[in-house]
Parts: sequence; C-alpha cells; structure tokens
Amino acid sequence: MKKVFSLFILCISIFSFAQSKAPFTGKRSFNIVEGYSGTGTPAYYLDVKKNGDVYFGYVQVNQASGEETTEEMNAGKYNPTVMKAQFKKFNEIFYVKFDKEKIYLTDEKGNIQKSEDCCSALESDKGSCTCESVFYQ
Repeated sequence: MKKVFSLFILCISIFSFAQSKAPFTGKRSFNIVEGYSGTGTPAYYLDVKKNGDVYFGYVQVNQASGEETTEEMNAGKYNPTVMKAQFKKFNEIFYVKFDKEKIYLTDEKGNIQKSEDCCSALESDKGSCTCESVFYQ
C-alpha cells in the first residue's frame, strides 16, 4: 500500500511540473482584429486563474438598443503553444497564444496569423499585419 501511495504522489508531482506556468494571473482585455473595431464590436478579455485555468470572454453592447451580450468559456489550463477559444452564442472559434504583454491570433498549430483585418487605420496601406494585441488592464 505504501508503494502505491508513493507512486500516486509521484504521478501527481510529474503532472504538476509538466504544466506550463501562466505568464500572469488576472483579467486582461485585448483587441486583435483592429479592422473591425467600431460600434457594437465585442470587447474581448481573458482571465487567468491562480490554478492555471484560462477563461476567454467578451462583452458586446448593441448601440441601438443598449442590450448587452456576454459570454465566458473555460479554455482549460494555460498552454504556451496554442489555446482554443470557442464561443457558442456566435458560433465563433479562434486560436491564440499569449505571453505577459501580448496576445496573438494563431492557426491550430500555433503559427501567428497575418491579415489585413488586423491592421489599424494607420497601418491600412500595409495590406497585411500581424494579428496581435497588447493587453489592457
């Protein structure tokens, strides 16, 4: 019995060390796709818990009616390679990775995307910009 208990503790320890530590804890807002910003655009955020769970969410206010739509989903434990955010209300899926200062829109394998939709008004003549955003607190 003592050996089984020791093996169990060893497995838990290995699993704990195998998880990557999130670069921060707390809530951060971001705006990756700047080309779509405007009235009624969702305000996206992520919330990293102390246990490593990552939640993605958004708040969207209808400018005409003032009606607020919100959704939050658990994306699982922090993964530095790629994380999947799947929102059900608008049937929206996106992949991201993030560090302490920025979040990046990626493909399923973690490759950072480039798109004209990610360009700000000042960068609109570039044709294609890296899909990234700084975090706002």
